Amino acid sequence: MANKIEKEIQRIINDYNTVIETVAKKAKTAKGRAYGGVIRSIIGELVQDIAKRLILISWALLDKNPKRFSFPTDKIKVPIKKDYIEKIKNPEIKKFLLDNIGKCYYGQKTDLHMFVDEKFIMAIECKAYTENAMIKRILVDFTLLKEPYPNLDCVLFQLESQLGGDYSTLGNKILGSFPTHTLLSHFDIDLHIITLLPGERKVNQPIHIPKYYKPLTKESLHKAIQTFKELLEKYQ
Repeated sequence: MANKIEKEIQRIINDYNTVIETVAKKAKTAKGRAYGGVIRSIIGELVQDIAKRLILISWALLDKNPKRFSFPTDKIKVPIKKDYIEKIKNPEIKKFLLDNIGKCYYGQKTDLHMFVDEKFIMAIECKAYTENAMIKRILVDFTLLKEPYPNLDCVLFQLESQLGGDYSTLGNKILGSFPTHTLLSHFDIDLHIITLLPGERKVNQPIHIPKYYKPLTKESLHKAIQTFKELLEKYQ
């Protein structure tokens, strides 16, 4: 088991290196698409793929049956709040909503939804990097998902951090940053932040440019696996 997992971790690192080394060339030769959009799309797919594979490793290390979990792509139906309808003063609008209550929902989705035993247990937002303006949107998205699934685990999985503080140090005890904690204080979300690459993300130093390249290490991946294990071990 250990050798198999180490080989998969090395494959993840190899795939990361391949994508980072070739993404600029692919973006330049892509027809009909903006350079930056292609970069974001390819790296975004890479981050999602790494997250999935680390979850698979974490599940295997816990000796769990792989048939128990899945990653459905359907949007989650977030229902309208009944107390919102009750507060509406216009009787025609209130009647319209009550008569169509089954249609009153919002389709919400994050990058990865993990189901165990057909139950939605974890939502993962995957980012090449995250800044605090993005955190606001992420927290709103998770808040919506926790309406129908209050026990949902919420994870931000990112290559680089632009959140300030020590999120980019990859230490064992992360204290965070003042702006991020301030935003978190306004939401009832226990957000688990996993960062893979050290060093604060710099706008003018993208990692797909060779001189700004950052290596993905086994130590970083093992740390991420440990976080996922801690979240998943409660599912017997």
